[in-house]
Amino acid sequence: MRTQLLMSALRRSTATFSSPSAAARSFASASSGPERKVAILGAAGGIGQPLSLLMKLNPLVSSLALYDIAGTPGVAADVSHINTRSEVKGYVGEEQLGEALEGSDVIIIPAGVPRKPGMTRDDLFNINAGIVKSLCIAISKYAPNALVNMISNPVNSTVPIAAEVFKKAGTYDEKKLFGVTTLDVVRAKTFYAGKAKVAVEEVNVPVVGGHAGITILPLFSQATPKANLPGEEIKALTKRTQDGGTEVVEAKAGKGSATLSMAYAGAIFADACLKGLNGVPDVVECSYVQSSIIPDLPFFSSKVKLGKNGVEEVLDLGPLSDFEKQGLESLKAELKSSIEKGIKFAEAN
Repeated sequence: MRTQLLMSALRRSTATFSSPSAAARSFASASSGPERKVAILGAAGGIGQPLSLLMKLNPLVSSLALYDIAGTPGVAADVSHINTRSEVKGYVGEEQLGEALEGSDVIIIPAGVPRKPGMTRDDLFNINAGIVKSLCIAISKYAPNALVNMISNPVNSTVPIAAEVFKKAGTYDEKKLFGVTTLDVVRAKTFYAGKAKVAVEEVNVPVVGGHAGITILPLFSQATPKANLPGEEIKALTKRTQDGGTEVVEAKAGKGSATLSMAYAGAIFADACLKGLNGVPDVVECSYVQSSIIPDLPFFSSKVKLGKNGVEEVLDLGPLSDFEKQGLESLKAELKSSIEKGIKFAEAN
């Protein structure tokens, strides 16, 4: 009964940006289907453990590989007792990474150090950039055709690092590399619903740009259901969405970052990728991908249509309000700098 309640909650929360077939694309829409392996790299961490739980609940997953540098045998044993479809195996240490990756359809990367009070996502760069690079080298060798969902921050830089690693290995496919920005969408939906006094499960809000500070641009002018919120409230909602991670870091008072909500968002996006791979039509989510939407920004988050090969189509931004146009101009320099920082790191190391 408890499992049914949790899966029902997930099902209600996956309405995306193209509503006609939303019911067909709910989280627990299939009890069987193609064999699909999902690997989580960093599965014993603060995001990785709840993410492992949520992916174990997904009936589209037949095999769940949990990898980390330590602690994964225990996480795998714990999660494996849950009576759902997927078989779970834990892998620990670099010598077992290849086996964890082989045959994966979707690889989710929450590995790295979390944010602490006073830290920006850029402060995480030197440590997490090295971790991401080493994992992507292994992915290029053992699972070059998998969809890669990057959670490790700073996403604005780690996705370009991954792209450069895959290019060097000759395995890069821009349709299969995603920066997971779903948490920005989840926050925007939640905050908007509270102000607009509408049911949160009915809300859609596209969020574009990047995944840090002012590069996060929620498009509340396109939010549905429509609500005539005053300009000052839109500005406040935008600021809160941009600062959502900091809000959690400060609330946890040095004892963690946004792990639970990030795990939820990661599970939602991975579920969308699996549905796309399985041929479910009209699967649309926001994601940070290689893009030509904005000149001089080779990576950008916007609505993306997912399919059997990953990205089927990067969708246009649509009409923007004057406030959003200003926000778009304001984010360009910072996002460009973050992208270049990632590329330079990959080239120099």
